[in-house]
Amino acid sequence: MPEKYHIETRPVPPRRPRIGKCGVVDWREDCARCHNCVKKACVFDRYRQETQYIRGLNEVDNLFFECMGCFSCVQQCTKGILALAANPAYERLGNSYWTPEIIQTTWTQAETAKIPVSGAGYRGKFTGPGFDAMWTDMSEIVRPTRDGIHGREYISTAVDIGRKSPLLTFNDDKLTAALPPLVDIPMPLVIDLMPLEYKINNLLPFMLAAAARTGILMLVDYRDWNLLGADKERHLPHVVFYLEAGAPLPPTEILRRTRLVEINDSSNIERRIGELKTIHPSIVTAVRIALDSRGIERATELGKQPYIEVLHLVSDINGNQIDAIRPRFVKDMVREVHNALVKSGVRDQITIMAGGGIALAEHLAKQIICGADLVSVNLPLLIALECHLCHTCQPRISCPAHMADIDAAYGVGRMTNLIAAWHDQLIEVMGAMGIREARRLRGEVGRALFFNELEEETFGRLFGTRKAA
Repeated sequence: MPEKYHIETRPVPPRRPRIGKCGVVDWREDCARCHNCVKKACVFDRYRQETQYIRGLNEVDNLFFECMGCFSCVQQCTKGILALAANPAYERLGNSYWTPEIIQTTWTQAETAKIPVSGAGYRGKFTGPGFDAMWTDMSEIVRPTRDGIHGREYISTAVDIGRKSPLLTFNDDKLTAALPPLVDIPMPLVIDLMPLEYKINNLLPFMLAAAARTGILMLVDYRDWNLLGADKERHLPHVVFYLEAGAPLPPTEILRRTRLVEINDSSNIERRIGELKTIHPSIVTAVRIALDSRGIERATELGKQPYIEVLHLVSDINGNQIDAIRPRFVKDMVREVHNALVKSGVRDQITIMAGGGIALAEHLAKQIICGADLVSVNLPLLIALECHLCHTCQPRISCPAHMADIDAAYGVGRMTNLIAAWHDQLIEVMGAMGIREARRLRGEVGRALFFNELEEETFGRLFGTRKAA
């Protein structure tokens, strides 16, 4: 049995003042100084932690600490001088998709490398848009041997990237044809290109170092090759060069040391792939396809071509169809492409990578269930560095997270912790579903529940099909 994949982590505390969801307003002028003050009895010990934390700050630009919102101190104060209030800084984080809850969860994972547990059960909505309209089947969670990261069974998260042979032929127990090249990575995750509005050049070396430390791959525009720092040559096996249509190829000596390259969709894809294969026959090529109005049709068309090895389907940062009035969500578009290729009999031969809208570890598992072999992420790694994901992010505007001041130990440590936490959560989901290999998770929709399908099956005959707004 191969050595078990493990990511070494260590706690990396935040550089900036913590932003809690709520905090306690203390009207001290009416305080009776009770010897059994409810603050000292806080079950989460937040008051003492807050005092120690504030003493070490050079500046305080946030109103509240990490109050857990249990209301214990508010209810038990004999003078009634405590009140719970929402933190306006918390409510301004992110956007309608990248919610403050997602950002705070990512911060916690990047700090501790642990799976977040609320301890009070799920208190959110029963369903919602996007990935929230899908649930995984956890019927195997009662089996003690498959208890996720604590179980005794070996659960593999490794995946292969490239084109697979539809069949093998032998002559005298020897293969009659060479196997196509494949790239194997220990978990189904690749670091994608950062959107231009959130691209910070000084963070690229840290992202590459985190990819090398965790054994995954990172997409890099070849035009940014000189921004990758002093260790770029050593980390070349973890670099996936992205080439725009018509862009010059990297030098031969550099290209031959990489395992995977991605090219943008264009009319001369076959010729472009041929040029790369001539220079480096064992390299795997991926084609990046934007999921716009023609993205599904184009992906299905290319997936049937024998020279295509990997399709990288990319939506916008919120997981929506690009430039559409009524956009579809990425999981539904990838599922349609997957089903179309299954019907054509070629799905097992190619690899599908999906990107856009992957904000949490559960999204990774759900996207694979919907038909992807692996996913690509970008913004979660930026959020791991305490980014607020401001919608007004511009070079001339002061950054509340001071992203330009990040050092290597902090940046690499936080991103490594986040990837490790996502890996553990993927194992937990697979163990609860009774699946021991990530390759078997792909397209396993029979182990998932979809709200739209359940609603149609239950109420469709009574009320008809739900119409889009």
